[in-house]
Parts: sequence; structure tokens; C-alpha cells
Amino acid sequence: MSAVSPLAPEKFPELPAVAGVRLAAHAAGLRYHKRADLFLAEVVEGTTTAGVFTQSLCASAPVEWCQRVLPNGTARAIVCNSGNANAFTGRAGETSAQLTAETVASELNVRPDDVFLASTGVIGETLPDATLAAALPALVAGLTASGPDTWHAAADAIRTTDTFAKGAVAAIAGTDAVVVGIAKGSGMIAPDMATMLAFVFTDLEVPAPLLQAALNASVERSFNRITVDSDTSTSDTVLAFATGADGAHAGVVDSPGYTAFRAALDTVLVDLAHQVVRDGEGATKFVTVTVTGAEHEMAAKRIALSIANSPLVKTALAAEDANWGRIVMAVGKAGQRADRDALTIHIGPQLVASQGVVHPDYSEAHATVHLQGDEVDITVDVAIGDGAATVWTCDLTHGYIDINAGYRS
Repeated sequence: MSAVSPLAPEKFPELPAVAGVRLAAHAAGLRYHKRADLFLAEVVEGTTTAGVFTQSLCASAPVEWCQRVLPNGTARAIVCNSGNANAFTGRAGETSAQLTAETVASELNVRPDDVFLASTGVIGETLPDATLAAALPALVAGLTASGPDTWHAAADAIRTTDTFAKGAVAAIAGTDAVVVGIAKGSGMIAPDMATMLAFVFTDLEVPAPLLQAALNASVERSFNRITVDSDTSTSDTVLAFATGADGAHAGVVDSPGYTAFRAALDTVLVDLAHQVVRDGEGATKFVTVTVTGAEHEMAAKRIALSIANSPLVKTALAAEDANWGRIVMAVGKAGQRADRDALTIHIGPQLVASQGVVHPDYSEAHATVHLQGDEVDITVDVAIGDGAATVWTCDLTHGYIDINAGYRS
């Protein structure tokens, strides 16, 4: 495992029990040795579910399984393996997915269509079905109540190139219920969504249609606003589960309970999204790119992502080089309206350009000081309208090459 990212949180958060959720992690030896590579969460009967998946046209077998069963709106379990994406594996991948769901369903005495699946890791390699089938009963046998230790073990089990486990929690105002989430992601990270998996649980009672609406909106504000390397995975999956075991109700779409739930869900997903960027492969800087003055919000997002995805911008940030001409380049190539002669750029607090030219008081030395920190802010106003958006990214270092050049070795 690589050294822990310099941008990592000080420690894994203390994640509380979520009523109606049991967890297990198991070392099956599917790819990794002497570390857990299987994760299982069992949820109580009556749990509702929602999901958002990759936009890749080469989606993995587990993604296609989830997309097929999701319309039922119910769930009893989620199973995830790490190290093998079970993607681009043809009929063999479908067989592995069905084997996993049916074996876990039999062990839990539930329907296979209530078992959700996720896989992450190398693309194009089939899973060792015999090893998997032998490990799944042991995985189920290891189920214990959710709590700080089991959440941490679960988050560890879904990692690939991640250097730290990722978790987040938020209380739901006006209730005793919580939202707890774990995630993995480090490379192949770009909107729609990323090489990332996220599993979110609440003990609030939320009807499936409302849960799906909340998840769609929250993913757009979180995981669809991050990028490490502009590459979208075959396996991206975010699943939300509402057990209702707390006894509190989220109510209808305009109720205070539902509003409070959505706020808590946003908090958890944005936190997890930030952690994914902070664990970007080889990253040394967490970068916030904010674009204002665009034609509309989507235009602002596209411009911000053009900046955030630019290898020239990202390598300049890694070198702590205030080469703001690269920012202008990225704005210009975004394909969105921008007033060149009214453009304003800030690097941190330093005003770089105003009215389309370098500002007379601009100090490259002051801008460089900001870039020497591990938190970098870039703000651009394109002077067209009221559209605004913020995205999060990291710098691009030689560490990214080292990790990806040797990923399968």
C-alpha cells in the first residue's frame, strides 16, 4: 500500500451505529493477500434503496445488475469486492455477479434481486468464481452490528489504490437518525461519476422515490463536481439505503423531515467527495476551482472542469508555478461564452487579471506563496451572466505516473 496521502484527514471518523445495518469484511484472496477484499452490509426488511451509476458505455456486470434490480426500490444487502472490477468480462462477468447475489441471498434467506453488487479494481480480468463462492458464506457469518470498528473495517475492504479509508457522518436535524457513508476512490476520477464507490445508510424512513430524488441531487452537488484525472470508470456506483429502523419519517417532498435529510445527505456526500480528491493518486494539493459570471450554472461547471482537468494547469500547480496563462487557455477551450476583455482571475486572494489583462498590482511572488500551501483556490469570473459553480480537483505529479504505471504489478 502506498504511503498515506499528505492531504488525508488526521484519522478515520467515529461513525455511529445505524439501526438496521450489520456489516462484515473478509479476506478472500481474490487479488490482495492478507487484507480484506470483500465487504457486505445487510439491511433489515423494508429498507428502501436508490442508486446512481457510471455513464460509461462499458459498464461493469455489477453496475448492470444493480440497474436491473433498482426499480424494485427495496434492498436487503450490498456486496462489494475490491481488486477486480468485473468489467469487460462478458458472460463470465454476468455469471460471477449472479453467483454472488444468489449465494449471499441463500445465506441470508432473501431474494437475489434484493442483493446489490459492486466491484472495483482491474478491468478485463475474470473473477475466480470458486474462490469467491467459498468466501461468501464466511463473509455472511462475520456480520456484526454497525459501529465505529465495523465501519472502519468496511471502508478498508473496498479500497484499491486508496491510501486511506473514507467515511463521513451527519445527524438529521429534528430526529435521532443519522446518515453514514463510506467510499473509495483515488484515480480514474471524473464526473459521471468517478472510479469510486460510495455506500450511504440512514435509519430514517424515506420512500424510495424520495430517496432517489435526494440522491440524484446530492450526487450532482458532490461526486459530479470532482476530478482527479478526467477519466470516468466502468464501475462508478453510489447506493443509498434507508432502513426506517429509527422509527422517524422523512415525510413528503416539502416536509421539514425530508429537507433535513437532504441536508445531511449533502453533508456526507460532499465530505466523501472531498476525501476522494484528497486521496488523488500522487496528489499534494487540494484545489478548489470556482467560476462565476457564466451564462448559467452548467456553463460555469463546464468552464470550471476545463480548468480542473487541464494537465497544464495541474502540473503548474504541482510545481507551484503561478502560470495564469494556462487558466486563460482552459477558459477559452471550454466551449462556453466568456468575455475575454472583462475576465477576472484570482489565485487565492491575489488578483491576477482584471478587465481581460494582467492587473497592475499583480504580484507573482504573492500568488506563489498561496500555491506553496496544500489548499489552493482558483476563482474566475467570465463576465457573461449569473451562473456559478465550484468543482474540486488536485495537482498532477509524477506520483500519478508511478502509481498507474505499476497498477497491475
